[in-house]
Amino acid sequence: MELSVLANLYGSLSLEQTLKILTGLGIHTVELGAGGYPRKEHCNPEELLADQKKYDAFTALLKKYEVRVCALACHGNPVHPNKAVAEAYDRDFRNAVLLAEKMGVDTIVGFSGCPGDCETSKYPNWVTCPWPDDYLAVLDWQWNEKLIPYWKEMNDFVKAHHVPHIAFEMHPGFCVYNPETLLRLRNACGDAIGANIDPSHLVWQGMDPVAVARELAGCIYHVHAKDTKIDAYNVAKNGVLDTKHYSDEIHRAWVFRTVGFGHDAAFWKDFVSNLRLCGYDRVLSIEHEDSLMSLDEGLQKAVAFLRPVVMTDPKPGGMSWA
Repeated sequence: MELSVLANLYGSLSLEQTLKILTGLGIHTVELGAGGYPRKEHCNPEELLADQKKYDAFTALLKKYEVRVCALACHGNPVHPNKAVAEAYDRDFRNAVLLAEKMGVDTIVGFSGCPGDCETSKYPNWVTCPWPDDYLAVLDWQWNEKLIPYWKEMNDFVKAHHVPHIAFEMHPGFCVYNPETLLRLRNACGDAIGANIDPSHLVWQGMDPVAVARELAGCIYHVHAKDTKIDAYNVAKNGVLDTKHYSDEIHRAWVFRTVGFGHDAAFWKDFVSNLRLCGYDRVLSIEHEDSLMSLDEGLQKAVAFLRPVVMTDPKPGGMSWA
């Protein structure tokens, strides 16, 4: 397993400046933002596909710093009820796939998206309860009329372009937010669809990332290293559903933290060990969204914390004592 970094945290810097920082920390594998919410400052597929000179300069820069791209991040909502918004996210996704094909990158990381509740909706509608019955009717319409048709088409699209993995980050606010919804979409649309396991979004919902990994064995395509700290006092008063701004840390039920500041090394060692038990031995990609730390400090602490946790040698073929 390799340590990687989702590089869009340094979106205000050039790609070369970012690569200098990451390789200075000993990181030579990156996940690049290529559209949607992660933006395109370091990697704009539309431009790189249209201009061979720009593409050659881009790949030469990666080669100069001996950096491998493990995935393109294109998190968006291509089933958004606003057609212009949906079309922009869809265009980003398709261009990311075409660039991944050209680069030989096998994974696109993203979201399932969330539709509205009918054809005339303006905003997404994330259903979280089965009653009143209206909500189940909305959920049925979202899945059967929007979500499944779109991702069935995309499953075929990525395979046609030799990109075998769509790694969905299971994220509240979108239709795929846990293993059950991930597997439902995979079973309906095809095996290009798999998981990006990000423990930070699972923990606050009450899931155990190890149990999630075991449930999704065989379809784990990517893993993010991001932590969450549950505030027991605020949860005791108001529960885990929290719409307060992320900057209001002291009043929130939970906040994103750099790895090691939400869970200890024993948690992360168990998680990484279970990923290997489940057949996943690709990358652990650091996503730094800790609002209490600077970009540099949070990333440096994450790298230092995870380096002794990650098992870098291949899994042994036998047992020396047996």
